[in-house]
Amino acid sequence: MYNNLKAEMARTGITGNDIAKLLEISLNTTYAKLNGKTDFYNNETFSIKEKFFPELEFEYLFKKDEN
Repeated sequence: MYNNLKAEMARTGITGNDIAKLLEISLNTTYAKLNGKTDFYNNETFSIKEKFFPELEFEYLFKKDEN
């Protein structure tokens, strides 16, 4: 689970739908990735950071929590 990413999404009003549109994937796939059930591809993580969170550290944003 990407708790930092989800927290930053909530703070800035970025939705799962925004991520899905950016990555051109389904909303179900997006939530599976956000919840750690499947992995993001490297290019997807870079796209998310560049588009929505350029000011944040990559390591912080995509720290994967095991909970």
